[in-house]
Amino acid sequence: ARAATLLMLALPGSAYLYQGEELGLPEVTDLPDEVRQDPSFFRDAGQEGLRDGCRVPLPWSGDAPPYGFGDGGSWLPQPDDWAALTVAAQTGDPASTLELYRTALSLRRTHPGLGAGDAVEWLDAPDGVLAFRRPGGLICTVNTTEAPARLPTPGRLLLASLQLDASAGDFTLPADTAVWWQE
Repeated sequence: ARAATLLMLALPGSAYLYQGEELGLPEVTDLPDEVRQDPSFFRDAGQEGLRDGCRVPLPWSGDAPPYGFGDGGSWLPQPDDWAALTVAAQTGDPASTLELYRTALSLRRTHPGLGAGDAVEWLDAPDGVLAFRRPGGLICTVNTTEAPARLPTPGRLLLASLQLDASAGDFTLPADTAVWWQE
């Protein structure tokens, strides 16, 4: 998911983020019927899924529900294991999903060519690896395979979906990993 996020944000066009995506929140799939509030759930005679599972309020801080949401709690119950996914827990942690999104969105706002226009120059890459250049010298490489791929380092590392060592020369791009480079 982290690699897919960097791929999406490196491509031209608008980016839309859904509530909780920036925290890496999973959809809550085990809400009891008695707490459901989605009108579609009641119109469709209790159909599984629908909207309530992705509308559980964001966890802001703390070790237990309602995770800083408010003194009265939230309208849908939050899972007991979301403490590590709160905004407070992820803020400042360079390995967190929140900080990945913050850095990527900041680069997208400030880097010439990211998000704007439709220019994408596809680069040669091994099978299963996407590599493209955007205006302003940004290169995105994404390994979509289950095996590491050996590649030349195309520039200075800006951001990666995983921690990696990308010194000069060749480097190994781990499986399911995306990297942004500056030429």
